[in-house]
Amino acid sequence: MVDAARRCEEANPDVLDINFGCPVKKVAGKGAGAGMLRDIPLLLKITRAVVDAVKIPVTVKTRLGWDHDSKIIVDLAERLQDCGIAALTIHGRTRSQMYTGEADWTLIGEVKNNPRMRIPIIGNGDVTTPQIAKERFDRYGVDAVMVGRASFGCPWIFKEMKYYLETGELLPPLSIREKMSVLRRQLRESVARLDERRGILHIRRHLAATPLFKGIPNFRDTRIAMLQVNTVDELTAILDKIECDILPEQI
Repeated sequence: MVDAARRCEEANPDVLDINFGCPVKKVAGKGAGAGMLRDIPLLLKITRAVVDAVKIPVTVKTRLGWDHDSKIIVDLAERLQDCGIAALTIHGRTRSQMYTGEADWTLIGEVKNNPRMRIPIIGNGDVTTPQIAKERFDRYGVDAVMVGRASFGCPWIFKEMKYYLETGELLPPLSIREKMSVLRRQLRESVARLDERRGILHIRRHLAATPLFKGIPNFRDTRIAMLQVNTVDELTAILDKIECDILPEQI
């Protein structure tokens, strides 16, 4: 982890984030990600070593605990702060919950309102609308909210949230044509930043999950096709078909 942190630092990022929150079996099952919540001494040892190894701020993301009977985040947050991290993101579920059920923000609020905590606390979990984002700030006093799955295929959600937080009003919705344009831009930038193969792998699940296509009759085959494409031309052809043949009346 120290070697990896130093290699990351060479890219000159603003921060280095350690993810102790990933719950998927192939990660947590071998002791990585949220699996570290079963070995707190090692989690803290790694955190302290990474903090000491780099000059940029180190942040941590984690969950409430491993399962319902081990929600240790209030104590763990203090110990991570003692390791020297610059901020802490907390997902309001245990590892055992994966992504099921509702995120529990009560312990996130308890960490934030702990008078011994000095670092920024970022709340995560089920922040899906501008109104919910504002409620999380107002109710729990967090310094920031992190948006994850709600942004899949919906990158305009951040603009909507920012506008609502600043004005108290909902941003006028983008037209379907404007949203399609944003998704095409997301495709182009993904490929440009990575390469065609990796860019397509990254973006196709976002496009398949976008709420823009929800409720369209007989869309299943088109969604499956989006998840199987391997080239920009193939994916662009599907988007063209959607825009020209499936959504014309809505556009």
